[in-house]
Amino acid sequence: MAWTQQQLEAIEAAIASGELTVRFGDRTVTYRSMEELLQARAVIQEALAAESGTTTDRFSFAQTSKG
Repeated sequence: MAWTQQQLEAIEAAIASGELTVRFGDRTVTYRSMEELLQARAVIQEALAAESGTTTDRFSFAQTSKG
C-alpha cells in the first residue's frame, strides 16, 4: 500500500493526543493499543523513506548495570 504524508501526520496527531482512533479521509481505523499505533507509524515512516530514497536506521542499544 502506498502511504501518504497526510496519513503519517494523522497517526502522529493521534499519538500526541493519546487517541487510538485515526481518520484517513473517509476511513476510520481504531488501533488496539498505543504500541500498535507506534508500530503503524514506524511502518509508514519506513515506506515513505523508501519511496524518497532515504533510509532509516534501526538500532537499539541495551544498557545494563549491576545493582
